[in-house]
Amino acid sequence: MTVVSGVEESQKLAPTTHYDVVVVGAGPYGLNAAAQLLGKGLNVAVFGKTMELWRNHMPVGMYLRSHWWATSLSDSQKKYSFENFFKEKNCEKVYPVPVELFIEYALWFQKNAVPNVDETYVSSIERQNKRYVLTLEDGRVVQATAVVMAVGVYHFAYRPAEYDAFPAEYVSHSFEHKNFDSFKGKNLLIIGGGQSATENAALAHEAGATVHLVSRSPINWLSADTLEDERPLLTKIKAPNAGIACGWYSWIIEHVPFLFYRFPQDKKDTFLRNYYGPAAADWLKDRIIGKVHVHEGRKVKKMEAQDSGVEATLDNGEKLHADHVMLATGYSVDLKRLPMVHPSLLAQIRSDNDTPVLNSWFESNVPGLYFTGLSSIRTFGPLFRFVLGASASGQRVASAVARYVRK
Repeated sequence: MTVVSGVEESQKLAPTTHYDVVVVGAGPYGLNAAAQLLGKGLNVAVFGKTMELWRNHMPVGMYLRSHWWATSLSDSQKKYSFENFFKEKNCEKVYPVPVELFIEYALWFQKNAVPNVDETYVSSIERQNKRYVLTLEDGRVVQATAVVMAVGVYHFAYRPAEYDAFPAEYVSHSFEHKNFDSFKGKNLLIIGGGQSATENAALAHEAGATVHLVSRSPINWLSADTLEDERPLLTKIKAPNAGIACGWYSWIIEHVPFLFYRFPQDKKDTFLRNYYGPAAADWLKDRIIGKVHVHEGRKVKKMEAQDSGVEATLDNGEKLHADHVMLATGYSVDLKRLPMVHPSLLAQIRSDNDTPVLNSWFESNVPGLYFTGLSSIRTFGPLFRFVLGASASGQRVASAVARYVRK
C-alpha cells in the first residue's frame, strides 16, 4: 500500500506555484531582503502580515532608540530611504523617532519596493528533492528553490522558567502589551533593565500606574545624543557617531558589518555578553528618575500568588506587592519555537545553543535556507538586533540567493 504524506496530499488538492525564493516574514528584515531580491530580477514571494510585530506588539507612545538615519531600509535603486520618505511627505526629521512614524515609513517602503506581500501565514516548510515545499494557512502550496527566514522576534519572547507557574492574569511578557491603560491605579512590577523595561515603566507611570522596576544590574544609561556638528572634535575622535550608539566598537560593527563573523564563537559570545547587554536611552531618564520606584542591582528571589495579585521578595529581603508582573526580559532564539519549520526540516538544520549555524552568507547547512535578523546575531553580531542591520543583511542574502538560484 502506498502511503501519501500530508504535503503530497495537499499538493494534489491545490495547484502549486513555483518561486525562485520565498521570504517568510514582512518586518524590516523581510521587506529589505525582498526588495534586494526583486532588484536581482528573481521571482520572489513574501508571506506574512506587513510590520505586524511593530503594529500590534509595540506600545503606543514608544520611541525608537536609534536615529532616523539608522532605521532606513534599502531597495536596490536606493529610491525608498527614510530621507526620501521625509521629502515626499514633507515631514520634519525628528529624534527620537516615534514608532508610529517608523511604521508609516516602513509601510510606504513596502508599498513602493515590495508591493506584492501576501499576508498569509506559512504553516509548514519542508524540503523535498532539493526544493522547498511551503504550505500556507489557507491550504495553498508553493515551492521555492530558496527560503529566507526573516521571522524577527515574534516567536522568541524570553520568559524565565521560574515564572511559568503563574497564570497570565498575574504575569505576562512586555511583548503582549500594546498600551498600559489597563494598569491605571494599579501596582505594576516590571522586571528588566533595558530599553523595553525602562520605556514601558515610563509609559505605565504616565498611564497612571504605580511602577516598580527591578533590574539585576545598574541601568546602563547611554550617553546623551547631540547633533554631530555640535560635538567637540575630541569627543568625535574618542567616540565616533554610529547607529547603535556612539563609540568605536559600534562604528566598526556598523561600517565593517561582517568582520564579527570571522571571530571564534566563544569570543563572539563574550563580546555580546559584555558589550551589548541591556541599555536605555538617555532621554528616558527624566521620565523614570523620581517617578518610578527603581530597584537596581536586585533580583526577585521569591514570588507568591495572592488573592489580590502577587508578593515578590527581592534578594535584599524587601517585599513588593503588585497587581501584575511584566517581564521585559527580552528575546532568546530557539529554532524549536518556529512552528512553521516541519520536524523533518528542523532535524536537518545544524544548530548551536538552539540558534542556526550560518555561513558567511547567512545560509544554514541546509542548502538554500537562510536566516536573518535576531536569528543571526550569534554568528554576525549585535548589528543584526537592530533595524540598522537590515540593509547589510538584505544585500548579502540577495547576492547569495541569486547565485544559488542561478546555479
